[in-house]
Amino acid sequence: MKEYGDKIPAEKKGPIEEALAALKEAHKSQNLDAIDAEMEKLNTAWTAASEDMYKATQGAEGGAQAGPNPGADAGAGAADEEVQDVDFEEVKEDK
Repeated sequence: MKEYGDKIPAEKKGPIEEALAALKEAHKSQNLDAIDAEMEKLNTAWTAASEDMYKATQGAEGGAQAGPNPGADAGAGAADEEVQDVDFEEVKEDK
């Protein structure tokens, strides 16, 4: 939350903070079942928020790419070729 707090939308930040507070309470009571349940809630809330952060990042980066069809020929010829790792021996010629 400290690192990404400003990037998380307010409607996603609330459930994360609530789940974190509940997890802290479960930890204080040393109730393992409650800890597991609260961890699941926290993970679910964080996943939802991280999806929004990812989409926002992709939207910001997507507008900065040059050209009407960026990466159109990035894979040209790759479908026809198969890359293989092979052993080799370096041969030095004496002159």
